[in-house]
Amino acid sequence: MTTLFISDLHLEASRPEIGEQFLSFLEGEAAGAEALYILGDLFDSWIGDDDPNPHFAVMKGAIRDLVDSGVPVYFMHGNRDFLIGDRFSEETGVTLLDDPETVDLYGEQVLLSHGDALCIDDVQYQQVRLMTRSAEWKEMFQAKTLQERIAFAEDARQKSKAYNETVGDDIMDVNQDAVVGTFRNRGIDILLHGHTHRPAIHDVILKDRSAKRIVLGDWYEQGSVLRWDENGPRLEVLPR
Repeated sequence: MTTLFISDLHLEASRPEIGEQFLSFLEGEAAGAEALYILGDLFDSWIGDDDPNPHFAVMKGAIRDLVDSGVPVYFMHGNRDFLIGDRFSEETGVTLLDDPETVDLYGEQVLLSHGDALCIDDVQYQQVRLMTRSAEWKEMFQAKTLQERIAFAEDARQKSKAYNETVGDDIMDVNQDAVVGTFRNRGIDILLHGHTHRPAIHDVILKDRSAKRIVLGDWYEQGSVLRWDENGPRLEVLPR
């Protein structure tokens, strides 16, 4: 049996090809998996569990079908869908994870994270992240009408796109000191995350040992999956 990991699909109605590939993935490979982990940014934006978006409803239904078939699905919030809550969990059957969260994979202790908390060189982003994760901000946002939240999310996406075009790629990547500190503080040898859209398996040299940092890819042009079984992890492309 194989455990599957994906992230950064950024599902939205304007890019139906991503949704179609995701549905095929759920009905195909994922149906025979031991478990599926989604490490954030499944959706390009999430304004609340009460959003009636029909495209998202289809995706939620497909996840529910997978869970009902006997495959457990675990979900970790990303920077685009951090407002996903208990109602989503109840509707889809997913188990919500903390960020970070340690799991046992075939005898290996692996730390899972979305990855954005490691990008500390992007000071402006980290300030926004701190604000929007607060209970006060979430309460304020969710008190808005559905249309107000839709407008807010679209404005935020446009501002984020403009900001990203002015910031160097190195600023938006993980900070190496933060990575090393995570290995040291958590006492783990494997870190698995998404967010940066730079799929790779990196060797990390620590003072007392070697470690690995595995980065999941996005699904903009093709799919990306990490397959993990008793033989270890394999990071692979899913052609569209």
